[in-house]
Amino acid sequence: MYAGIAGAETSSNHPGATHAVFVALADTVREFGIPKHEFGDLLVAFRQDQRVVRYQTFDEVLGYCRNSANPVGHLVLYLCGYKDEERQRLSDYTCTALQLANFWQDVTLDWPKGRVYLPLDDLRRFGVTEEQIGERRFDGNFRELMKFEVARAREWFGRGLPLVKMVNRPLALDLELFSRGGLAILDAIEGQDYNVLARRPSLSKLNKAGLALRALAGRIALGRAG
Repeated sequence: MYAGIAGAETSSNHPGATHAVFVALADTVREFGIPKHEFGDLLVAFRQDQRVVRYQTFDEVLGYCRNSANPVGHLVLYLCGYKDEERQRLSDYTCTALQLANFWQDVTLDWPKGRVYLPLDDLRRFGVTEEQIGERRFDGNFRELMKFEVARAREWFGRGLPLVKMVNRPLALDLELFSRGGLAILDAIEGQDYNVLARRPSLSKLNKAGLALRALAGRIALGRAG
């Protein structure tokens, strides 16, 4: 996706741009009044992933999320007719929380790629080393680190919840489903005693079925109300 946006931005600098991605997006951007900076922010995140593989502080991680995750939520809001800053702010909490849940879930997947999204300040605070990640050496210090990070992600999900009551019902159902899915990932991490080094936390078939049934029930109720 990012690569396509990169090409689209390059082409958009010229009046007669013909890049397929830019051409495909042009009508939608005009129709829904989507600012170009939303796509530009995604491009910034793409470039950042090529050169930044460690984050010293949680604020730096949030900075990455502002470009990689939050614009996606903004785009959805624009497509649903919402352009105000308040809804975007609440959406940012949810999108950032989803990104954090993904980071905490994928610690062992990111390591072979040379990336560590756990803030280095937090590693030092809890007495955890990068070598532990590489060696998949779980101990009490690592447990406390992940317990802290999971709690922080839960807090961000909570901050975004008010948005569900501020959008139309179909979008509210999607937001609730995404949030429940992200929270379920955090539950899975907690369920294996925060040991994301032994195996990647994932949703069980039962959890997935439960989420699907909730979504289906919501859609059915929406159809009846219509």
